[in-house]
Amino acid sequence: MINRDYYEILGISRSASPEEIKKAYRQAALKYHPDRNPGDKESEEKFKEAAEAYSVLIDPEKRAIYDRYGHQGLQGQGYQGFGGFDSTIFEDFGDILGNFFGFNFSEFFGGETQRRSAVQPGQDLALEVKISLEEAATGVEKEFNLNRREHCPVCHGTGLKPGTKKITCTACHGRGQLRYQQGFFTVTRTCPHCHGQGEVVATPCEECKGTGLIKQKKQLRIKIPPGIEDGTRLRLSGEGDSGEAGQPRGDLYVLVRVARHPFFERKGKDLYAQVSISLTQAALGARVAVPLLNGESEILKVPAGVQSGEVFKIKNAGLVDIGNRRRGDLYVTVKVIIPEKLDKEQRALLTRLAELRGENINEVDQTWVQRYKNLVGRQTGDQ
Repeated sequence: MINRDYYEILGISRSASPEEIKKAYRQAALKYHPDRNPGDKESEEKFKEAAEAYSVLIDPEKRAIYDRYGHQGLQGQGYQGFGGFDSTIFEDFGDILGNFFGFNFSEFFGGETQRRSAVQPGQDLALEVKISLEEAATGVEKEFNLNRREHCPVCHGTGLKPGTKKITCTACHGRGQLRYQQGFFTVTRTCPHCHGQGEVVATPCEECKGTGLIKQKKQLRIKIPPGIEDGTRLRLSGEGDSGEAGQPRGDLYVLVRVARHPFFERKGKDLYAQVSISLTQAALGARVAVPLLNGESEILKVPAGVQSGEVFKIKNAGLVDIGNRRRGDLYVTVKVIIPEKLDKEQRALLTRLAELRGENINEVDQTWVQRYKNLVGRQTGDQ
């Protein structure tokens, strides 16, 4: 490569940030990519120039050496252009360059291509568990049966019929990859016949049909922590399907659903409830036993003259916060129930009460009309 200034190649200043370097490289790589400029040797050279400039400037150590000593400094460190850097630095742009144009960077720049296996790790599994609000408050252990893939007990997960061995894949000749020529690129793909292993099962196990895996029922217990909320997803690492050819298991994801409660409403770690009291209890005051989520009760002292809709707090009667273990509170709304039917004696008593309070229940109550007039008059006076 010619010794052009790397900053000039990418069109950036010497104070450019890593983000600016990446952006400039993207633009240059897309502009000069050989697939966009077939047969254009000049574009090919500019593409390689931009890649070399990026490989140096994106590396803080190499950039510092280059800024101080230039190209000679890099050569003094054993850097020899494209033969001296790791082509994996371009993985950041795989979605823009590699996947878009379909070529292998390490092949293009003369690197070694390693065998890549397409054998899959175990699949993740998911299930749903329903619990009550009481169980959410205290925490609970749940037991369930799970159908998942396990290693075959006959071939021990190899997929081979006992007494047989794998043979070399005839498609890739044991390399695990197939190579194609695309213009002046050499493109590699994982061999679809052996999935990158280089070997295939010639005589499959009769029990698992060569997959190495069979479906089995597994009994599991899961601990659900106190304070868990509806919709929380728990991850059980390594409790999913077994992987192929010794690959690790997948994970199990448990979606926890907390059932609605007939009395309590939950908001985070706090609980909300409503209790009804009579007209006389509201007027005279009362002591009301309020049920708690743990099965006990708390005496709520309702003061005389309480109004319907007033809210009282019972401290530490909620749920624990799953994060900081602090306990929430219970908020109780008081609803005053007005009797719908009165017998003669009850009506007489209430009529007497109204008389004692100076209320004439047989006349039209003009209180709110007068209040409205006062409000309007005050507003007009203010203007």
